[in-house]
Amino acid sequence: MNFTEITLLTNKINEMKDFYKNILELQILSHDSNTFTVQLGSTAVTFQDLQSDSNPFYHFAINIPENKMEEAKSWIKSKVALNTEEDSAEVFFNSWNAHAIYFEDPSENIIEFIARHNLKNGIEHNFSSDDLLNISEIGIVVDEVIPFVRNLNKIGIPNWRDDSEGLTPVGDENGLFITVKNGRRWFFSNKDAMFYPFDVSIERLGKFSFYKKNGEVLIRK
Repeated sequence: MNFTEITLLTNKINEMKDFYKNILELQILSHDSNTFTVQLGSTAVTFQDLQSDSNPFYHFAINIPENKMEEAKSWIKSKVALNTEEDSAEVFFNSWNAHAIYFEDPSENIIEFIARHNLKNGIEHNFSSDDLLNISEIGIVVDEVIPFVRNLNKIGIPNWRDDSEGLTPVGDENGLFITVKNGRRWFFSNKDAMFYPFDVSIERLGKFSFYKKNGEVLIRK
């Protein structure tokens, strides 16, 4: 499953534009006073100004070449502070066969670089921003995980792991909805998961909006 476009909210549009252009060294495809879009590998990522006192934040992951975690870690560590968990700035997920590191942008989005060794997408050259491959995860925060996962299944997106009421990943290693229970602490952060609206376009499936109405997270195509 490939996320071709993602739109997220921010209340720090100018700081975010500077971060993604000058820190992550991404190409800005378009911008105006309220939005900007960057090319992040195969995913076009748009940030939209919320223009409110709310502080929206998300968790999303970026695939990197599976053999370049150490180089990617050094590259990003020279630019921003890495988040830690139990005094460690890196984790190996044994059941996922993947290494990951975490950091935050000016909106306090929890960003993950993940090297998925099952994908066999290693490279020989030195790591750079050109090797940020795609957005491969976006978190969805709901009150009841498994019923929401069934809704994702109905639109043609299968589970990647077994159902769990705390966290269930849906999709595949190129694109996952990390479906988590409201209030669960995001790994490698001090933030409890909260829902904020977002849009995503999925190759061959179309565009979907995730929004909240009467306290319930809904999906609109």
